[in-house]
Order: sequence, then structure tokens, then C-alpha cells
Amino acid sequence: MAHRAGYAAIIGRPNVGKSTLLNALVGAKVAIVTPKPQTTRNRILGIRTLPEAQVVFLDTPGIHEPRSLLNRRMVDVARQALGEADAVVLVVDATAGVTPADRDLAQGLAALARPAIVVLSKRDRVRPPRLLPVMGAIGTLLPEREIIPVSARTGENVPVVLAAVEKALPEGPRLYPEDEYTTETERFLAQELVREQLFLQTEEEIPYGTAVHVEEFAEKPNLRVVRAAVLVDRPGHRGIVIGAGGTRLREIGRRARLELEALLGVKVFLELFVRVEPGWAKDARRLKELGL
Repeated sequence: MAHRAGYAAIIGRPNVGKSTLLNALVGAKVAIVTPKPQTTRNRILGIRTLPEAQVVFLDTPGIHEPRSLLNRRMVDVARQALGEADAVVLVVDATAGVTPADRDLAQGLAALARPAIVVLSKRDRVRPPRLLPVMGAIGTLLPEREIIPVSARTGENVPVVLAAVEKALPEGPRLYPEDEYTTETERFLAQELVREQLFLQTEEEIPYGTAVHVEEFAEKPNLRVVRAAVLVDRPGHRGIVIGAGGTRLREIGRRARLELEALLGVKVFLELFVRVEPGWAKDARRLKELGL
């Protein structure tokens, strides 16, 4: 059997479960996951090496109507990944049905001359009779495409998606060493894990005006030393992120440190502080410095 290798872009609107699916397909946590939309801001690359194939997944920010420079950058990242991919995995939230935004994405994919697989995510939250009309609507928009109901949380049908993507890739040799599962740096992973906890531990409106910038990352034997700034857009948000007596910031740091230690397999010393930078999300130069 010929070896296959290539890139598969995971696309969809915000909060449909793309990052959870990526982690399940790769078998390691390479993308942060929160219940809040627009958590993913960068293109995240995850690698799954199989006996007869290597699949390089591109997790992307949710495609939405951008209303700010930051959001425009995020959508541009998603569309660029779509242009680079050999195959596309369109993720549709089965609990929400087929929305107008899903229809737009499906119609755009129908015009592309490349393989596409549709994943109906959050299968574990939907009874089978409710899946049928969703599958029918997608089948009309993307005829002759494989439609797979999946629960990335429980693992249901994740191997089926992996097999479908493998079959869709072109023949070719491995693109990366077989023991790699991502090309992201430890520094980037530290930044993302802090931002994940920032999203999870703060109030509804706070995360979207925040960013994380790792200002120091030192590798020592069996130790990583990380110093990171949490950027907030408004002075009033600083106190919310810090919390009474610094309790919330300490909890964000504690949880992020444990996640990073589990991922890297070494001890981590993590120091966080909060800096007010009004308008950071509208500053093209600052966004570039943040990798956005």
C-alpha cells in the first residue's frame, strides 16, 4: 500500500468543537479548549503519524464576520489554511443544526476542487432522530461527501474521521519526523495554556480584551522558567484578572503550570503579571509581536 501524507484543514464557525476534535485526532493536547467562542486565534498544527500515512492537521480560528482588526487577522488565518490544505474537514455543531454560516461555508467548499469530509460534532449531546435532518441538509449542500457524527469528548467515530482523512490525502513520504505531534514551540504552548486558563477563570466579557505575551522562557535541565504578561485592554479589567488579594491570577498560573508540566514532562516555574495596554487589539504592530 502506498504511503500518504498531506495537510488537512479543520474549519468551521466559532465554538463548534474544532480544537477538541484536533486534540482527539492527534492524541495529544496541542490546542487549547474553552466553552467560549473564538478561543483559537492562531493556526495550530497537529501531526498524527500512522503506519501508512502522516496527517498534518491545521486547526483554525472560527470563520465569522470580523468586526475588528484582531478578528480580521483570525479569519485571514483560517482562509489561508484552507488554501494550503490537501483535504478539508468541515465541523458542524450537531446540537445547533445547520446555520446560515454553516451553509455559506459548505457552499464555498462545494466550489473547491479538493476532498472534503463533514464532521457533525458533539454527537454525544444529540439523539439519533435529531441527527437525520442535519445530515440531510449537509448532504444537499455537499453531495457525495462523507458525513460523520462524532463525539471528540468520548472518542466516538474519531478513528472513522482519521481513516477518511487518510484516504483523502495524496501519496507521498512523511513530512515531519514520526515522533513529532506539533511544530509549535514550548514557548507558544506556554502562552496558549495561560490564555486557556484566562478564558476559563474570568468573567464572560474579559477574555476577548486580553492576550498573553511570554516575555521570558528559559530551558534548564528538567525545568522551564516562564515569565508572562497578561495584557488587558481596560484598566478596570486588571483588578478582575488579578482577583481579590491576587487569588484569581494565582489560580490561573497554578492551573496553567500543571497543564504545561503534564504536556512537557518537566517541572515549570511560571510567573504571571498583568499589564494594561489600551487598544492592543487594534494595533497592527502589537498584533504582529503577539504572533497574530
